[in-house]
Amino acid sequence: MQRNSIRLEQIADHENLLRATWKAARGKQHRPAVARFLDDLNGRLKHLADAILQEHAPLGRCRRFVIHDPKRREITAACFADRVLHHAIMNLAEPRFERMLVDSTFACRPGKGVHAAVEAVQNNLRRFPWLVQVDIQSYFPSIDHAILKKLLATRFKGAAFIRLLERIIASGEPSTSGCGLPIGSLTSQHFANAYLDSADRFLLNHSAVCAHIRYMDDIVWWCRSRQEATETLQLLRDFLWQSRKLTVKSTVQIRQSRQGLCFCGFRVRQGVVLPSSRKLSRYRAGLRRINTARAKADVSEQQAQRAYDNLLATLNGTQSLMALCES
Repeated sequence: MQRNSIRLEQIADHENLLRATWKAARGKQHRPAVARFLDDLNGRLKHLADAILQEHAPLGRCRRFVIHDPKRREITAACFADRVLHHAIMNLAEPRFERMLVDSTFACRPGKGVHAAVEAVQNNLRRFPWLVQVDIQSYFPSIDHAILKKLLATRFKGAAFIRLLERIIASGEPSTSGCGLPIGSLTSQHFANAYLDSADRFLLNHSAVCAHIRYMDDIVWWCRSRQEATETLQLLRDFLWQSRKLTVKSTVQIRQSRQGLCFCGFRVRQGVVLPSSRKLSRYRAGLRRINTARAKADVSEQQAQRAYDNLLATLNGTQSLMALCES
């Protein structure tokens, strides 16, 4: 398997760091930490480049907070300098991550995303009679560092670069168990996406599997019969534990495709795609916030329109008027 060679000098290159900075700062320029970084941009980039070359990066400073969306999740927000570092790495490494993935996985990929995944799910609902839907128990906290490091070492070469990736993995979670990636980090998203690539290939190489879709750890595949669906589920359970030390959640769905399924916040049926009730509630709450800000003149009409366009984009591809009427 061909490995990509990446040198620290490439990551620390001024133009690469500058491009990474604007990616990390997009839409966040007015946040205090970002504004401070941008006010002394050349000095901060010089300091970051030195830290990269001297193998002191990442800084490892972060802010942790809990959200309920709808389940409890602890989000780790890296300091801005580390976010720039993550983008600088991915400027060079993303093409290799992209090549390792099968076409039917949709998270964190250019030209893919949630809406493309939902469309592919609906197409498969129309084509194949039985489906299995699973997700992974505590996925990000369960990712084994040793297995992940071995996986990355088969895709990349350059001893200093591998050590940098290992420091990023080690700095993200305070756990001493040797497991876990922080939710909210750019590198974590790509590491976690790659961690399940072998499971994608395991399913697609099985003769009973007609089609497969994955969005991070939400996996759906289709079979010709319930028996094949049940058998492939058990095989995947065994494979995930033996190769990745992961457990499938108990909330497994085996059903006929004509019943549809909930996937990535959408209710997907053979003939219609509707937003979930939670997505509709969030849409209404967002609309109220925009209208309140407009009434108080806290935002310009241009800002309000941009916020509304972004909010409406969450319902792309759905028959949202039908969903609003139903609810």
